[in-house]
Amino acid sequence: MASHPHALWPPEEENRLAVLRAYDILHSLQEPLFTKLVELTARLFNVPISLISLVDAEEVEYKASYGLPELRTQPRGEAMCALPVKYEQAVVFTDLALDNSLTMEAATAAHAKGLRFYAGAPLRMRTQACIGTLCLIDRQPRAFSMPEQQVLEHLAHVVAHLIAVRHACVARQSAGSDAWVVVSGKLKVELQALIALVDYLVGYSGPHVPVSATVLASVAQRLSIFHERLQVYQAEALGF
Repeated sequence: MASHPHALWPPEEENRLAVLRAYDILHSLQEPLFTKLVELTARLFNVPISLISLVDAEEVEYKASYGLPELRTQPRGEAMCALPVKYEQAVVFTDLALDNSLTMEAATAAHAKGLRFYAGAPLRMRTQACIGTLCLIDRQPRAFSMPEQQVLEHLAHVVAHLIAVRHACVARQSAGSDAWVVVSGKLKVELQALIALVDYLVGYSGPHVPVSATVLASVAQRLSIFHERLQVYQAEALGF
């Protein structure tokens, strides 16, 4: 079995892995709703790549990918997405070519793909366990403001909640996956509208780096509404 440095383990690693597996999302097929979320994330921050990762014991599995469709799994020691899970907080590298804090495996993998910028926020579940990451990647170095980081963390919170809603739907004995099909269809329409809003706002204000405060505030407001819908759907799935 392949190994990875114990330095990549966060506190309570065994509990974290148990939480990850309890949501029954590992090794699942890629789903349009999660793909729409990484598309939204990439468009908002004007980067070519965005990923949703699930960090398992030995490897990182990518639940959704925008810009790197061939990337489905990666050894944990090579994956930068293991770092937000390790530190249990957002991680930003404005220029990977100048950063000496990466492991040799991660630095080599990033260099081989020509990657220069990385920002990742952990997927923190209700128990506070971090099971994965929502990340941004660019092939050019770039700045990343604190307001941008806060919106990325908000998006990661939405992804984590979406995973919980998915599990609540699929775990229902009566409706099962049919409930998830209905809910994900409704949410996909709402996400498409949010993507259209991002395209309009970015097109109107221009693709600034960092993203303008006006754009970030408008998107954050709509994300809060989307998050409220998630809470309603989760309560319905749980029978409340």
